[in-house]
Amino acid sequence: MKNLFSRTLQITIVFLVVAGILALALGGFFGPVSNAVTRSLVGAQTWFSSRFVALQYLLTSSRDVAAMREQNIRLQAEVAELQAQVIQLQQQAAEREILAALVDFSRTHSEDTFLAAEVIGKDPSPFLHYVIINRGSNDGVRKGMPVVTNQGLVGRVTAVIADAARVQLITDPASNVNVRLQNAKTESSLVGSLTGDLTLELVQQNVAIERGDLVLTSGLGGGYPPDLIVGQVVNVRARESDLFQQASIQPVVDFNRLQIVLVVVDFTPVDISPLIPAP
Repeated sequence: MKNLFSRTLQITIVFLVVAGILALALGGFFGPVSNAVTRSLVGAQTWFSSRFVALQYLLTSSRDVAAMREQNIRLQAEVAELQAQVIQLQQQAAEREILAALVDFSRTHSEDTFLAAEVIGKDPSPFLHYVIINRGSNDGVRKGMPVVTNQGLVGRVTAVIADAARVQLITDPASNVNVRLQNAKTESSLVGSLTGDLTLELVQQNVAIERGDLVLTSGLGGGYPPDLIVGQVVNVRARESDLFQQASIQPVVDFNRLQIVLVVVDFTPVDISPLIPAP
């Protein structure tokens, strides 16, 4: 009987405690405590989560970095290959345009015979202006033959071997081309310089020279065929005290971008120097 009373008392006390807790909870007395506990749990969870993420990144970062480096190297190789292909295609397109222009030029000058040649070397010296072409005596190239492009006069062959030839540009200091002014109907001499500038010399003072006048080969002297385009007048220097005028000439050929040229193989230069009286 005593044990039954004690058990009943314990149950009653537990019931009262539970009822009291429920009553306090329903009354909102546990709100601050619950919030504090929740914040503590959230903070602890956040701390453990950040440490876990950091540990995971530390364990996998070296592997990811190695994979990214490998991928970067592979992409750089692909980019370099694509760039090389683009450059090659651009060069091929430029060569096709040049060849098409040269074909058109040769068709409009059907009275002449041309041999296409590729520029394979350029003058490294600042005192000489010449290029090397991949055509020589085996191809019928001879010393003195004029060299042109579809734009105009380049120069003439000054040395030949079996499979190559040297072309002296009209900008060379030793170059001297007999020319005429198309509008003025007068002959003159065109000389090169160390700087590559072209100068029209020995023009009479009474000749009217204007900027933009076209300069053509005259054919005098036997060094070049007539009527090859050379350039245009860009500046005139005339002083009353001088016997002759001078003019600066802008060549029509871009000598810095020579790639393919035409050799006029049916022109035979004439050396008339023995017929000129000595000064």
